[in-house]
Amino acid sequence: MTDIVAFQGIHGAYSEQAIRQHFGDSVDVLPCRNFSELFHALHENKTKYAMLPVENALAGAVNQAYELLMDYDFRIQAEVILHVRHQLLAPKGTKLSEIRYVRSHPQALAQCENFLRRNNLEPIPTYDTAGAARMLAEDPEPCTGAIASALAAELYNLDILEPNIEDVTFNYTRFFVLGHDDAPRGEYNKTSLVFATRNRPAALYDCLGEFARAGINLTKIESRPRRNRPWEPVFYLDFEGHWQDPVCQEVMARLLQRASFVKMFGSYPAIKTQSVGI
Repeated sequence: MTDIVAFQGIHGAYSEQAIRQHFGDSVDVLPCRNFSELFHALHENKTKYAMLPVENALAGAVNQAYELLMDYDFRIQAEVILHVRHQLLAPKGTKLSEIRYVRSHPQALAQCENFLRRNNLEPIPTYDTAGAARMLAEDPEPCTGAIASALAAELYNLDILEPNIEDVTFNYTRFFVLGHDDAPRGEYNKTSLVFATRNRPAALYDCLGEFARAGINLTKIESRPRRNRPWEPVFYLDFEGHWQDPVCQEVMARLLQRASFVKMFGSYPAIKTQSVGI
């Protein structure tokens, strides 16, 4: 198994930027066309790790990412929080006054709507932010720019006409670093899991009550429909602590008794941020 890190997208994607932030600039990477290919590459040992986006502060959870976590038995190695900063890119020598059209992923265009409107720029949706940058570098179109990462500007030799053009500065994406083995314990740890409740009154209340009685802080809980079982949700949950901590082991044992199923994604070193307990 090599020390390559897989990511979804092409070179210059924000996921690759997250890899560099966590592993350093010299890491080898493997671009994957979609999340399914990413999970398959890790499963086939074509890569040692995978960088998986799981939620964005503005757009919410990445549903397919969580569904694939259910299908595979990988372990979360770490979490990475990337501050997403959008750049207006153009071929070398282009001036902002020459730009009339801007290509990018629809979500990136929406996150820069005010900037585009102020500058009378027409948004043109494309499949990918980094893809828009590569397309512009390979086949420049008159009066056309792209919205992508600073890494994409570097890789495709484009100028940054305007930096940090997003409308809301609080734009962060949370990633999981996935691997095959349990992560080493960190100074501050989180545990992520998914569970389903039994079909009876107060079932969810009883499951969550185990954490409350043990004084364990929940940092995330989200319900999603359970595939192939309409109207039966599953609950994705993060809590502070490591599954090997005695108090966490006791709570996990009691959760297994109360829930219809539990799957743990792993305990991992996490970034400690100021949060309100759930």
